[in-house]
Amino acid sequence: MFRSITLAAFLCLFLLQANAQSLYMPRDIQKAFKKETRSLDGKPGKNYWQNHGRYTISIDVAPPNRIIKGVEQITYFNNSPDTLKRLNMKLILNIHRPGVARFGGASADYLTPGIQIDDFLVNGTKKNWDNNLASATNQMISLPVPLLPHDSVKMNITWHFEISKESNREGMIDSTTYYLAYFYPRVSVYDDYNGWDTLAFLDAQEFYNDFNDYTLNVTVPKNYLVWSTGTLRNPGQVLQPEFAKRLAQSMTSDSTIHIATAQDLTNKNITAQNPTNTWTWTAANISDMALGISDHYDWDAASVLVDDATHRLASVQAAFPDKSEDFHHSVQYSRNALGWFSHNWPGVPYPFPKMTAFQGFADMEYPMMVNDSHTEDLHFAQFVQDHEIAHTYFPFYMGINETRYGFMDEGWATTLELLIGATEVGKKKAEDSYKAFRIRGWIRDPATAEDLPIITPTIEMRAGYGNNSYGKPSLSYLALKDMLGDALFKKALHTYMDNWNGKHPIPWDYFNSMSAGAGKNLNWFFNNWFFTNGYIDLDLHDAKMVAGGYKLFIKNIGGFVVPFDVVLTFADGTTTSTHVTAGVWEHNQKEITITVKAQKTVKSIILDGGIFMDADEGNNKWVGK
Repeated sequence: MFRSITLAAFLCLFLLQANAQSLYMPRDIQKAFKKETRSLDGKPGKNYWQNHGRYTISIDVAPPNRIIKGVEQITYFNNSPDTLKRLNMKLILNIHRPGVARFGGASADYLTPGIQIDDFLVNGTKKNWDNNLASATNQMISLPVPLLPHDSVKMNITWHFEISKESNREGMIDSTTYYLAYFYPRVSVYDDYNGWDTLAFLDAQEFYNDFNDYTLNVTVPKNYLVWSTGTLRNPGQVLQPEFAKRLAQSMTSDSTIHIATAQDLTNKNITAQNPTNTWTWTAANISDMALGISDHYDWDAASVLVDDATHRLASVQAAFPDKSEDFHHSVQYSRNALGWFSHNWPGVPYPFPKMTAFQGFADMEYPMMVNDSHTEDLHFAQFVQDHEIAHTYFPFYMGINETRYGFMDEGWATTLELLIGATEVGKKKAEDSYKAFRIRGWIRDPATAEDLPIITPTIEMRAGYGNNSYGKPSLSYLALKDMLGDALFKKALHTYMDNWNGKHPIPWDYFNSMSAGAGKNLNWFFNNWFFTNGYIDLDLHDAKMVAGGYKLFIKNIGGFVVPFDVVLTFADGTTTSTHVTAGVWEHNQKEITITVKAQKTVKSIILDGGIFMDADEGNNKWVGK
């Protein structure tokens, strides 16, 4: 049956087919482009939409009691063109339940009954809930009345859970210090290309969340401090005047203000001396909330300029045991990171009002918070904190689907950790660390899983997950930066970020945005790095003297298009180096011939990839006869 379509849809289909030879696109992703929710110019399509929630959450926490009690109201807005007969609820803490699918094992201290729903109302109508059935991290519920497009539904949920003794991304740090993450029932993402996100949280995966508005009330006993995502709305009610004053001073201070010291904690005079205090936090258009509480953690804070145009300052805070030397530097580490990321790479002002580093065990990012472990190595402490703070942009400024496409955030955090590291410890030390920590294990491991294409959905990977999410995509970003040059690369990157800030980009949105921003079709490059089973192995097959220099014959055995330096050593012992970008491979990715200038007799020639480590360096050298 013939159906008429709009001119824009026709052009989209035409361009889609025209680009098909360059980049593979799965059928579900093709549907999004055909529906014009996404566009081949890299922008959200004219029909793009995303759903939204308004959450008011109140929890009671009273260590050493491990039972956390919560009440929440969710107003969920259906901005999609679809009528929703069911909602999928995410219950991530059910990962602690015995028998739930996980990537790894679970100790007795990790296991708990998970989230227990005590009461569930939909628009005031009680919904039967069987906690015995809700054994996994997703639970679909049917709605009494279908949720129409552009309508909303209200849920009132009462729940409780037992915090796990074993702390990882969340849990007990010690008997009176808790870190709470993923602690509340939420509506999972319903999107334009996949529908409901029902992928299981397998204890090693990461997350995919809507941008929501939150009010969080945390009730704790007196003398307990609370740190959270968002802005504290009632410091004068929960803190004694002196400590509220110190917090206020820190909001405009370059120097670290010690809001609560070990002696203050011993004196037990920091908080209001009611039996309990309720700390209230708000955050708008953000993807999650997390919090930490303790009765014996120091509290440091300062501020940093993140936006020169508006003169906006961001608060940087830290919560930690007094004995941890690394965390005594944490506030200044955060000042450096937020300032550097805002002004250099990615060069986008830090988008949130605050960043808090909390000492736990996870080395894990959350909106406006990081949960980092203690180390005696101060350089490594700063390295880890830089990486986690870098995640502010990917996945929190950009609503990345980490569960499917981990490289879209971990690859960028890995790249940013290297770039900022060069300013902190020097280029050589940063690159040596990058190679040792990110690249060497992959390039020297010939296992099949390590050479799976980066585009392979993260949820499908166990072996190879780390390299596909961290090192390999990071190298692709750095190779592209080297090829385009800093100015054009930043223009392209900002095009992508401007297109998808506060939205849900997928890899094809990144590819298309970067091509649009660079003003050139980069599909050949993206196809090579993201859709092939490549690795890095160049072969300097031969070299011949020609007028004015040497002609080099280079084979690309590994397949990935990479930059390299050609190092010439002359007969008199002197050397010169010529840099070649990945652009040299555009028209032939299997072998190339290049000519390098040389005015003297060459003794040897070496291809040096630097951080683009070669799997077989034995074929990177040519020796003259």
